[in-house]
Amino acid sequence: MFSKILIANRGEIAIRIIRACKEMGIATVAVFSEADKDALHVSLADESYCIGSALSKDSYLLGNNIISTALACKAEAIHPGYGFLSENAEFAKRCKENGIVFIGPEPEIIAKMGDKDMARKTMIKAGVPVVPGCELVDNIKKAKVEAKRIGFPLLIKARAGGGGRGIRLVEKMDEVEKSFTAATVEAQNVFGDGAVYMEKYLKPVKHIEMQILADNFGNAVCLGERDCSAQRKNQKMIEESPSILVPDETRKKMADASIKAAKAVKYTGVGTMEYLYDKDGNFYFMEMNTRLQVEHPVTEMVTGIDLVKWQIRVAAGMKLPFKQKDIVTKGHAIECRINAENPYKDFRPSGGKIEMLHIPGGPWVRFDTAIYHGYVIPPFYDSMIGKLIVYANSRDEAIRKMKAALCELIVEGVTNNADFQAEILSNIEFEAASYTTDFLSKVIGG
Repeated sequence: MFSKILIANRGEIAIRIIRACKEMGIATVAVFSEADKDALHVSLADESYCIGSALSKDSYLLGNNIISTALACKAEAIHPGYGFLSENAEFAKRCKENGIVFIGPEPEIIAKMGDKDMARKTMIKAGVPVVPGCELVDNIKKAKVEAKRIGFPLLIKARAGGGGRGIRLVEKMDEVEKSFTAATVEAQNVFGDGAVYMEKYLKPVKHIEMQILADNFGNAVCLGERDCSAQRKNQKMIEESPSILVPDETRKKMADASIKAAKAVKYTGVGTMEYLYDKDGNFYFMEMNTRLQVEHPVTEMVTGIDLVKWQIRVAAGMKLPFKQKDIVTKGHAIECRINAENPYKDFRPSGGKIEMLHIPGGPWVRFDTAIYHGYVIPPFYDSMIGKLIVYANSRDEAIRKMKAALCELIVEGVTNNADFQAEILSNIEFEAASYTTDFLSKVIGG
């Protein structure tokens, strides 16, 4: 097992990893930007080092600075968390070249699955159903030809990156040229890769993802599904497990397909297979995230398996002690992302000082956060300030528990979306679990 791990991240996920390491008896190293000098992860880690100025590109995205720090403090491994460099194949490769273990899959796997066009081809070869579409299109003329073949509506999607960037919905042929140009330009600016492909826009659909855990000995298990259909502009807001509208037979097929895909690419560590699930019960591969997901706590709640600890164990060479038949999910878990934003003023970001903080308590209530009383939220990073997670025996009970927890959560000094999340939970479509990815825009206008 590792004796020291550097956490190449910030915020709640850095805290989450530090906690896991402390419980495992592993020393931790935090890195931080100048804007994060007073951040909680800086004081909780055993060692902390500044790696640059406030902007991510000048700190958390500087792989060389992070690797140099790891070498200087003799950290044996780097945990990337999510975001930043977590799916950067070149960073993972440089870690390996410097004798540092990257806690994640091999660089080649990150590159293959991060290229959404290549990932589609890989899944097709593995026998996993994919959304009807086409391979990369490099000019408007070809885009129009493929659009006519695929049919409208369709999506133009960047092959790189994620987070809803580099995606354009096209309703008719007249929109192809403008949308193609906009998607390629955004993809180039955000990811440094302007390549795009196209696929049929399926609607209405649920966004269902399957959690995978695999070791270095060819063993892989699926830890159940998460329903991530409550989204605003392709950004998830609420996640839950299980998805009660997915039949057991279909759930097994999705799990089997996910395990097959993981083994086909020789995947190791934790990863997530994301699918679109339509009203007819069909599911289609969308993408694979080769990292820990923001919403991993709901899976931990229903399985009792600590995903962060198993990431570390697998990276250290440990073999999984359980098989698929040993994986049992029970109860229901829900996660609400608490963002520093005003949902009633077009989700305008909010910053400032936390004047008062009260965190909900009680059995099976968890709040993953890095904020504290007196903390000043910097304006340079993602607006998420915490994740509120609850667990109960049934979905109805979990919804009631989450409403109570949201009501108890107090974050004064900074506007946040807790009340808005409670409104979503009270919506008739959410209560019925029938909500789809267009739910917020259609019903609430989010």
